[in-house]
Amino acid sequence: MRGFALCKKLLAALALGAVALAAAPAARADDIEVTDARLAATEDGVVLAADFAFDLNARLAEVVTNGVPLYFVVEFELTRPRWYWFDDKAAAKRLQLRLSYHALSRHYRLSTGVLQRNYASLDEALNVLRRVRNWQVVERGVSLADANYEAAVRMRLDLTLLPRPFQLSAITNRELNLESPWRRFNFRPPAPAAAPVESREPKEAEGR
Repeated sequence: MRGFALCKKLLAALALGAVALAAAPAARADDIEVTDARLAATEDGVVLAADFAFDLNARLAEVVTNGVPLYFVVEFELTRPRWYWFDDKAAAKRLQLRLSYHALSRHYRLSTGVLQRNYASLDEALNVLRRVRNWQVVERGVSLADANYEAAVRMRLDLTLLPRPFQLSAITNRELNLESPWRRFNFRPPAPAAAPVESREPKEAEGR
């Protein structure tokens, strides 16, 4: 009888624990905030400017200072909603930024593609990493409709490019996860400039 009562108390305690876990708020993964994002039309297409707010925690700062590069990815999408069919995805771009530390020169390096630049401190490198400027997200020649588009941008730390032990650790270690939610905003392409209309009036004779 006492054993039955003990089991009953144990089951009740487990039930209360399950309710408490269900009521607990989920851990936030959006440690990067997109503070500003805007598009501008140029002669070469459409370019994006975006500002991000974040800092590296002590664990990530230690990782990069010990010689492990961190890869950040900025993702962009431009979509035209259509009520009668699937949305039209006009553009999808991905920008990779590599943050690394070189012990011999004692410089932090930020690189994208073949372009790279050195910085004397981690703070200087992060200040540049937080600001994306003149990133061409729509090529010249891509025809955009005279309609409202939804643009979306986000930044995240690409865990798949970390060494394998760090990837496994990131599954349970919150300190190695760094990403932002999608920042969405509206964009309407400027109307194309009207072609000049040639006059059909006969030109006056020269010399008059």
